[in-house]
Amino acid sequence: MRVSAPRPVVPGPGLPPGLELGRSNNNLDAVRHDGRLWLATRTAPTHYASAAARLLVLVSDDEGETWVLDRTVAMGRDVREPRLVPWQGRLLLYWFSAGTSGTRFQPDRIWVSERAVADQGDGAPWTDPVAVSPPDCVVWRVRPAGGRLLMTLYRGAGALFTAHPVPLTVELWASDDGIAWGPADPAQPVVHHGGAEAEPIELPDGRLLAVVRKEGPEGGWGSDLAVADASAIARWRLRHDPRKFDSPLLFLSAGVPYLVARRQVAFGGRYDLGLRWLPDGLRTKVNLLAYVLTPKRTAVHRIDPDALTATWLGDLPSAGDTSFAAEVPTADGHGHLVFNYSSPVRHRWWPWVVGQLRPTHIYAVELSDL
Repeated sequence: MRVSAPRPVVPGPGLPPGLELGRSNNNLDAVRHDGRLWLATRTAPTHYASAAARLLVLVSDDEGETWVLDRTVAMGRDVREPRLVPWQGRLLLYWFSAGTSGTRFQPDRIWVSERAVADQGDGAPWTDPVAVSPPDCVVWRVRPAGGRLLMTLYRGAGALFTAHPVPLTVELWASDDGIAWGPADPAQPVVHHGGAEAEPIELPDGRLLAVVRKEGPEGGWGSDLAVADASAIARWRLRHDPRKFDSPLLFLSAGVPYLVARRQVAFGGRYDLGLRWLPDGLRTKVNLLAYVLTPKRTAVHRIDPDALTATWLGDLPSAGDTSFAAEVPTADGHGHLVFNYSSPVRHRWWPWVVGQLRPTHIYAVELSDL
């Protein structure tokens, strides 16, 4: 695997003059649509929830050398997990709203806004946001599969680290138009118990591959790799991995699936410290504490969808608070343009929590020879 030198994007020399940014530039997504490169990112005063958080949608006609601001989302509360989805000639933007307290995770609803089709001109407005979920829902990914859109979302995360946690659940929803959503399989809306961020992708043979982050206590600590047949995409076969693949991204290269996710540098990469004598609730908190106090990287893995294994290939330039990647094939089709956020990459041994308290930037690299 070859990785180019990192190019700063947000902040970076190609941004519009005078664009106001916060110290924390993190959650992001990128796609090609209408022959142009699109990037959506959260910018806020802090990594944690803030009423001042905004989502910026940027567009580039020159492969990311320069950018134009196309849309800003501000709701007077935290906004996170932007997802850009080209569908039926339109560009859809999904995100979820959260609270305003920096010490609590308070998921609200999932929203969608649509940009008009290209033949209506570059000045066409985005539609007003429409809520597509009830409260306590976090969107993770929206992807095409089997001729429709699939969405993974999770519930229960707001109570995970409280005195009264509730079991986390991952649901798989489907839509034909990207606006009206419902369970992909009404008989089995929940596809995973105990997980949160669930990253799916359709394989060339029609199967659905997924990677699910788990922080306990139900379902264990680490991750699950999953696969489902095209005829039963809500019935996932699981394999546990002791590593926790935070903010997972799956993409295909020559039909082979690859994973980009945050990597634990300490403890051999394991998230669960194996403290079996502790009550599950306390064990969850101790695992998290050890995780936030140790360094992280954004890493690339090759996935075997039959054995459900992840093989580490190497790290991207990254440090401190990092990951939440997006991938777009390069214009020549010979590589992959990958965006991720990170603390300044020279601070390689900053613990994760130190990075969360300091500025974070968005970088782009090119991957080749996978």
